[in-house]
Amino acid sequence: MSIPFITRRAFAAALAGASSATMWALSAPSASAHGFDIGPLRIDHPYATPTPPGASTGAAYLRGIRNTGDQPDRLVGASTPAARTVEIHRSVVDAQNVMRMRAIDGITVPAKGEVPLRHGGEHHLMLIGLRAPLKDGDRFPLTLRFEKAGEREVMVWVQQPRDAAAAHEHKH
Repeated sequence: MSIPFITRRAFAAALAGASSATMWALSAPSASAHGFDIGPLRIDHPYATPTPPGASTGAAYLRGIRNTGDQPDRLVGASTPAARTVEIHRSVVDAQNVMRMRAIDGITVPAKGEVPLRHGGEHHLMLIGLRAPLKDGDRFPLTLRFEKAGEREVMVWVQQPRDAAAAHEHKH
């Protein structure tokens, strides 16, 4: 099965062979600060961290989901062709000071509020059954499913987090 990963080199090659009108259309989204809208929700900077060769799991994150609406909404699911399944996970430190990660059924995004899903944070999207390693510079589609707003496909950028040295290592 072919996975629609887009490397920087492939994107550059597509741009090089494109007409100026097509080139503008292809390059315009990258100038939009890597955000996506669905109704009153703003999905900011979807990203994933690179995985080692042979890894069967990975994680995807969002700088945040901002709700500009007057009603709360819930992130209730996600899917991607890059993995067999996607679970919403919550990390908590237990009484023995051990970090535990559990699949949860959703994350509430309060009205006029924002919820981050960042590495080292409370929530993330667990990519289970990766079809290929996640390599720095790759891109892949991820469909987010919200209780009220519906579904929205976003493009996830695989990258090393800016504060990777300070963040805890994500292992499963």
